[in-house]
Amino acid sequence: MLTEKRHEQILKLLEERGSITVTEAKDILGTSDSTVRRDITVLAREGKLVKVFGGAVALSQSAVTAYEYTVAQKQDLNSEEKKMIARYAASLIEPEDFIYLDAGTTTAYMLDYIGEKNATFVTNAVAHAQRLVSMKKKVLLIGGELKATTEAVVGSQAIRTIQGYHFTKGFFGSNGVERKSGCTTPDASEAMVKRTAMEQCASSYVLCDESKFGQVSSVTFAPFYGTMFITDRVHAGYEDCENVIEVG
Repeated sequence: MLTEKRHEQILKLLEERGSITVTEAKDILGTSDSTVRRDITVLAREGKLVKVFGGAVALSQSAVTAYEYTVAQKQDLNSEEKKMIARYAASLIEPEDFIYLDAGTTTAYMLDYIGEKNATFVTNAVAHAQRLVSMKKKVLLIGGELKATTEAVVGSQAIRTIQGYHFTKGFFGSNGVERKSGCTTPDASEAMVKRTAMEQCASSYVLCDESKFGQVSSVTFAPFYGTMFITDRVHAGYEDCENVIEVG
């Protein structure tokens, strides 16, 4: 299908439904995830739709910025891009590092590439901790309230524990990244845990595929400037940013 025809179909679907996911558009148009994402990005730049995490909404609709996808829903979104980012991030881990590993699907992919044996890991993700233990890594699991959708530990107990640590490096996920709003996530409790952990890191990195740029979620946990980003491809409009590492 020609590009212009795909664009027409996407806009027609949005007119009918109000919103659409990348997976839905891929199945209807009979094309690939990457093609749909590129189409949505182009249409968003032209001001014809609003790009949101995992899809798009019509201009007449409010962007669903407060919605939190579950881990299962996020797992297959942009998986190849996440793997590239995770591989590079894992290569930054050095002997004797004291690492904070945030909950999330991109940080989960890092576990496939961690080769360093003498680093210690602290995480608020139960699934990450289980895998690290099975890999015979030294791991400390943050205690507190377990959030169902993201499987992350949050709350005051988690924050107090993190404040007692001093990490050499930290790796974080984000639902949205934008110059003015910074790094954002839908949940205030999770944002506070992320913010606290970043403050305790000598070096911190936000891992986000290209689709996260230009999006804004409900709560800011870190400013754009002063934060280092690792991404698969630099999003249009961010080419001049020295704090964005492109690994794709």
